[in-house]
Amino acid sequence: METWVSYAFAWLATVSLILLASRLRRRKFNRPPGPKPWPIIGNLNLIGELPHRSLHALSQKYGPLMQVQFGSFPVVVGSSVEMAKTILKTHDVIFSGRPKTAAGKYTTYNYSDITWSPYGPYWRQARKMCLMELFSAKRLESYEYIRVEELQALLKTLHKSSGRPINLKDHLADVSLNVISRMVLGKKYTAKSSDHHEKEIVTPEEFKEMLDELFLLNGVLDIGDSIPWVAFLDLQGYIKRMKVLSKKFDRFMEHVLDEHEARRTTEDKNWEPKDMVDVLLQLASDPNLEVKLERHGVKAFSQDMIAGGTESSAVTVEWAISEILRKPEVFEKASEELDRVIGRERWVEEKDMVNLPYIYAIAKEVMRMHPVAPLLVPRAAREDVSINGYDIKKGSRVLALHTEKTPTCCHRRAPASSSCLPQVTRFSPGQPFK
Repeated sequence: METWVSYAFAWLATVSLILLASRLRRRKFNRPPGPKPWPIIGNLNLIGELPHRSLHALSQKYGPLMQVQFGSFPVVVGSSVEMAKTILKTHDVIFSGRPKTAAGKYTTYNYSDITWSPYGPYWRQARKMCLMELFSAKRLESYEYIRVEELQALLKTLHKSSGRPINLKDHLADVSLNVISRMVLGKKYTAKSSDHHEKEIVTPEEFKEMLDELFLLNGVLDIGDSIPWVAFLDLQGYIKRMKVLSKKFDRFMEHVLDEHEARRTTEDKNWEPKDMVDVLLQLASDPNLEVKLERHGVKAFSQDMIAGGTESSAVTVEWAISEILRKPEVFEKASEELDRVIGRERWVEEKDMVNLPYIYAIAKEVMRMHPVAPLLVPRAAREDVSINGYDIKKGSRVLALHTEKTPTCCHRRAPASSSCLPQVTRFSPGQPFK
């Protein structure tokens, strides 16, 4: 009996020494600075209705690279140009993972889109499709006539309203959505059908409401994403809304794909892709794809392009006009450049932008001052990495935060955002800017 006890004691002592030696040899983990987390909730108590502003305030105290705790997950936040370059460019592959979120699961066909798909063959193929097929210079140039037609329609509408107050925001949103709808879906869904016998799958109002809801739900801070074991409770009601939205969008996208497939069948050998849904359907039928693009993938990609190209353009143009109205000297210089380079006998064309450096600089400055997405979609570290002497563990969530100037646009990716956009874009055409 004593012999057995002696052997057990010796074995336990040996294991303990090995574990102790291993712990002593292990390099001390040097995490980025940040606030001390509470049990269970971490630092969620420090995050307000507009997470990007809360994180900006914390970065002022803890520096351009900090770590906070969102429930069960460490979140590393880069908030300087250098940190953004390190995260998004230098270590792009390491930080190319995506965390699992309710938005990715319920609003993008279970992570089948471009934005939320995890790193791997499917993600690499999606990225290649975007660069080589969907957003190639040749294809975007082929859609220039759509942009010209919609812009001319906007100017006609504004001219007809001359002498009356105009809420420019609504017009900008419409023209942006019309352009993207025609480029991606082949037609616009923001106008009433002229054929009374043709039943609309969604009304223009419903289509805009669906997009607004999609923007919001993909930007909210859902507690279940940070504390997974309470996700089933849906404490904020976001998951219920995501499921409802998902059904509406799927019904709409099924209708769109059915229309495109019907045209392809009718035209047979004379069929040629006219819009991006056509291109995606053509790619989906390619037997040489590394990963087959399923029908739900086509719908997810199309939904991404509609959502990503509408709000961003309209909000940026709105901020540009707002800033110009506040600075008459900038307006005068921009007008002088247009008169000198373009003249008053013709419209500005896209190819003219290379000869308009001042107006181009205005656009760049507006995007710096009022980023459409001051807080980018979260990434996930695929392996351990060291940045500026700080260690970031595999699985950490990583955020790139815009803080060149305190972001003033909270955008519709946050719950309380309807009042954050400027109201000075209400003016009367034909009257002098004030």
